[in-house]
Amino acid sequence: MARESVVPARAQSESPSSLMSGQAVVLTIAVAVLVLHLATGSRYGHFGDELYFHDCAKHLDWGYVDQPPMIALLVWLSDHLLGTSVFACQVFPAIASTAIVWITGLIARQMGGGHFAQGLAALCAACSAVYLASGHLFTMNIFEPLFWMGCVSLLLRMVNTGNLGLWIWIGVLTGLGLENKYSMAFFAAALLIGLLITPQRRLLATKWFWIGLALASVIFLPNVFWNIQHHWPFFELMHNVRASGRDVILSPIGFIAAQLIQMNPASALVWVPGCVWLLVARRSKPFRFLGPAFLALIGILMVLHGKDYYAAPVYPFVLAAGAIAIEDAAERGSLRWLRIATPALVLSVALVLVPILVPVLPAEQAVVYWQKVNSLIHLQPQEKSMTYEVLPHHFAWRFGWDELAAAVAHAYQQVPAAERADTAIFANDFASAGAIDLLGPQYGLPNAIGGHQNYWLWGPRQYSGQTMILVATPITNARRWFDEVSAMEGPHQPFAAPWENRPILLCRKPRFKNLAEVWPKLKTWD
Repeated sequence: MARESVVPARAQSESPSSLMSGQAVVLTIAVAVLVLHLATGSRYGHFGDELYFHDCAKHLDWGYVDQPPMIALLVWLSDHLLGTSVFACQVFPAIASTAIVWITGLIARQMGGGHFAQGLAALCAACSAVYLASGHLFTMNIFEPLFWMGCVSLLLRMVNTGNLGLWIWIGVLTGLGLENKYSMAFFAAALLIGLLITPQRRLLATKWFWIGLALASVIFLPNVFWNIQHHWPFFELMHNVRASGRDVILSPIGFIAAQLIQMNPASALVWVPGCVWLLVARRSKPFRFLGPAFLALIGILMVLHGKDYYAAPVYPFVLAAGAIAIEDAAERGSLRWLRIATPALVLSVALVLVPILVPVLPAEQAVVYWQKVNSLIHLQPQEKSMTYEVLPHHFAWRFGWDELAAAVAHAYQQVPAAERADTAIFANDFASAGAIDLLGPQYGLPNAIGGHQNYWLWGPRQYSGQTMILVATPITNARRWFDEVSAMEGPHQPFAAPWENRPILLCRKPRFKNLAEVWPKLKTWD
């Protein structure tokens, strides 16, 4: 049932022209982000995850070992609409980055923020280090904030209008968000906690909430069935990751410190007051549930030892709240300087960080700049192996793929023509396999096989295993399976991840009868 809006007087009293000017500020910032990513995003090569997702898009299914199905569907759409070039892969992420900026400004407006608050919130989102770094990568991470904040925006609209039927659309977004990334469940739990411990728990006491929950479940159900059918591979993967010690585990203090850096250190002057404003300000009472929800999400991730960037999608609404708090404070004459100082500081820090977040520099210059910045900030990589990369991982994993395909092609040509039809190219990680499949055809290479993630489920195909080319594989591992192992020259790309520059191994005389027989032992889910 609709009722009178609870949006504060400042937003209600704006004239149509001033309201449009506020939206114009947000839109201008959003378009600037779009232009930045489209102009620079294709400077380097494909990101490793993108290469894998291109292959997932060729095998559309309701699930994959390491993610739900939506990213594969989005890549399939992009491939068919735009092609598979590096630039084509930047378009969807760039649009998502633009939408994150826009929805952050919208949330500020929904909570009663005026033009300054809307603009500052949008600027903080645009200048966020984690959003800038992921805005040129076609992964599920850049789409995740849209599902989370879409639910928040609908909840704010529900609070402002009393339209409980919006639970239907929140359910749809939640279901789709789960099909994008499982961490949507953590955010849904955090929102539920925030609602239950505040007066807005009344929003749950309606049939519409249960209808929305049912819709979310129905949308997510195909992926659940897929996981059941395949014996819950994602849980096996997570167990293996923890057991291997692959990830860097942050202490609670380290996790909080990482939040300060990933969101742009200067924007802490916005989102920290934003969290406090949501928790204690009289004006924020209708939206109080968002404060506990934010803290609950951070707490859940710290307890579960999640990676620092897992919290990134939750920040737009605390940025919006902080922008409103600063707007309110700046109404006092002695603090009017905040209107200039805050956005200037956020933008200044972002400009310093941009060369290590967005590929605006040639790789050689980016390495030098990265070394200088890292010597001052000492940024902690998410995985231990990333310590050895000469560039941040979101840059390093965009180099070396063309060189890898060329090196494999050289090894493939050394195989007598009569043997090539039964010569399998076995890649030891999904990025290398994806590189062979996307870039290899220009060199006459067949598609790769592998034991990593979903490549293991796709199987050994028709290959016997009598002759194999092993990619990104330690030679000691190869000698466990073959009596004859010849190391051939691998790629030499100084900016790539070191393990991608391993020699290419041409292997014969296997210690097994056929590849299908040993395939179960080649599974590598990590």
